[in-house]
Amino acid sequence: MNWSENTTQENISESQDIAVPENNLFTGDTGELALDTRQALVLLLSGPSLDGQRHTKLWPIFLRDEGIIRRRLADLFLELVIDRDLQVAFTRQADTGDLEAPRLLRRTHLTFIDSLLLLFLREQLTRAETHGGRAVVSRDEIIENLNLYERAGNTDKAGFTKRIDASIEKIKKHNILQKIRASDNRFEVSPALKLLFSAEEIIALTKLYQRMLAGEILNEQELISDGEEE
Repeated sequence: MNWSENTTQENISESQDIAVPENNLFTGDTGELALDTRQALVLLLSGPSLDGQRHTKLWPIFLRDEGIIRRRLADLFLELVIDRDLQVAFTRQADTGDLEAPRLLRRTHLTFIDSLLLLFLREQLTRAETHGGRAVVSRDEIIENLNLYERAGNTDKAGFTKRIDASIEKIKKHNILQKIRASDNRFEVSPALKLLFSAEEIIALTKLYQRMLAGEILNEQELISDGEEE
């Protein structure tokens, strides 16, 4: 009788020792975070942002676990940026000063057309914000606006439009432009773009392009050398 009781107790103990923790989600998983917390973290890392309007289920999870997510990102030399009013969060490389830290996030090379497009989209966000809505643009609106910067005397109109289309595709891949369902040529602008450019940077960039329109800057290469590209 006593032997049977001891065996039962040992079995219970062994069962407790080998029980799979709740947060072990797959074979070999040594992670500590819950599934939904991991999903929010991965979305932040994959970029460009976690958007409360689009990711309605993960946004409350993100707010709940903001502290631990921020700590995990800091381990990777990343900083968490949040706009609670816009319900947008994204990561950027932390300013580590003189510390030589590896870069996890890659810089994106911006062409002349890319920067024009981003400036236009940033302006659309500002306008939409004043009306309390979301920024929506069409391909035709983008082309019409960017055509203002086409060099005088350029006879390759189709080539310039092709460059704009290539830039649209590039920005779409970074999820700054998000295709609207049931429409091939209309896009919503991610609110994260507002956080990527400060007001000071927007003013400086706008002045630079105004100089180009006025003829003070004659070509794209001069514009680039004046500090437009990263």
